[in-house]
Amino acid sequence: MFAPLQNDSFLRACLRQATPHTPVWLMRQAGRYLAEYRATRAQAGSFMGLATNTDFATEVTLQPIDRYGLDAAILFSDILTVPDAMGLGLDFVAGEGPKFERHVRDEAAVAALAVPDMDKLRYVFDAVTSIRRALNGRVPLIGFSGSPWTLACYMVEGGSSSDYRAVKTLMYQRPDLMHRILAVNADAVAAYLNAQIEAGAQAVMVFDSWGGVLADGAFQSFSLDYTRRVLSQLHQTHAGQTIPSIVFTKGGGQWLADMQSLDCNALGVDWTVNLGQARALVGDSHALQGNLDPMALFAGPEQVAAEAVRVLEAFGTPHQGDGLGPTHIFNLGHGINQFTPPEHVQVLVDTVHNYSAQMRHV
Repeated sequence: MFAPLQNDSFLRACLRQATPHTPVWLMRQAGRYLAEYRATRAQAGSFMGLATNTDFATEVTLQPIDRYGLDAAILFSDILTVPDAMGLGLDFVAGEGPKFERHVRDEAAVAALAVPDMDKLRYVFDAVTSIRRALNGRVPLIGFSGSPWTLACYMVEGGSSSDYRAVKTLMYQRPDLMHRILAVNADAVAAYLNAQIEAGAQAVMVFDSWGGVLADGAFQSFSLDYTRRVLSQLHQTHAGQTIPSIVFTKGGGQWLADMQSLDCNALGVDWTVNLGQARALVGDSHALQGNLDPMALFAGPEQVAAEAVRVLEAFGTPHQGDGLGPTHIFNLGHGINQFTPPEHVQVLVDTVHNYSAQMRHV
């Protein structure tokens, strides 16, 4: 059904196998920093118009792959598609970001929550299949979802938040209701990711974007345990291929030892984490993904190259030869900023490929 894969360096690194260079892809690599994305978005008329149209979603997913020599593509979608399919009414307000018509804050709203019919998300799975075909084996395709906790933040707050007051109030005051929301979310996320895998995704990633706002103890109970519940239900193989999984908790570096118990293949870290220390901690159990500060891309080309080298050196030379060992997937510590100069991304990708290949042959 799909063309054979020509560049498997990303998948190999996820599985802690040796690669000729450190693979690189970027969170939000299809986005507003690219003129071609902005043109397609204008054609689509809105963000959801882009995400729900198979042809547009395919086009924008491939734009950064066509422009740069990246080692993986990631599905163009949004983390809030799942709560939208639960009937909460997602809308993107200009200048304000995502908003839900209905909040989940009381017993009745929590009791009404259920894993949505995956047919409501058919547009996502159609996009996955379309993108996979359009890639024609050039690089693997990553599917993704928000984590149960991160989705709950939006569902309770009704949108983005600066202080997480509503969701944390519910968590402390009615932990029973919060656990119920998270259980439904976890099962929904697992079903959603499995459907993406069945549609053609070759790896999947869980974005725990707001796990880092939790207190120690609360993170383990309300975020980590439910990410674990997602992972326990995922397809680990499909159509004869291993499907790697990645978990990224922004602001979660202090919990890497706890995250080491997760049944996933790679752990993403943000720019606050020392990659060498992270490698010493988890290098024998998980690949590591990260962790350039996205703001470093605003410096001049020489500084961008120097920062890329610094990140590669912090991790050190990855595993080489047969068997399994510590491996690194180069990424940003969070999504690329919309004002990033596109030519600086080219410098980054070229530097990562060239310098990491040299590191393996010193």
